[in-house]
Amino acid sequence: MPATIQPMLITPDLDRLVAFYQQLLGAEETARVPDEGPTFFVDLRIKGSDLGIVADKNVELGTPQRMLLSVAVDAVDELLPRVEALGGTVLGPANDMPWGQRVAHIQDPDGNAVNLAQPI
Repeated sequence: MPATIQPMLITPDLDRLVAFYQQLLGAEETARVPDEGPTFFVDLRIKGSDLGIVADKNVELGTPQRMLLSVAVDAVDELLPRVEALGGTVLGPANDMPWGQRVAHIQDPDGNAVNLAQPI
């Protein structure tokens, strides 16, 4: 059953962004629209959550955003070395937070803010 609210990222490079989330977080493609012809939408499943990726060749990267993806992961420190190799940016080292998580702030290849959060 799909989530009631699903975050969607809009990108000029659908294949690159889908590959980033698949290779970094093990996202599985659950839907692609349309089935034939140029793809407009890909639905990804990351553990128990859905993330939509929408293609728009005209979207400008680097424009201000007000959304942050926070993804629960098993081992933040093991993922950080892979971020830049996959085209993302690590904004700093992981830190233990007082609310019981180890968190690293990164950006995906489009510059979207992503927190990788591991329970301590």
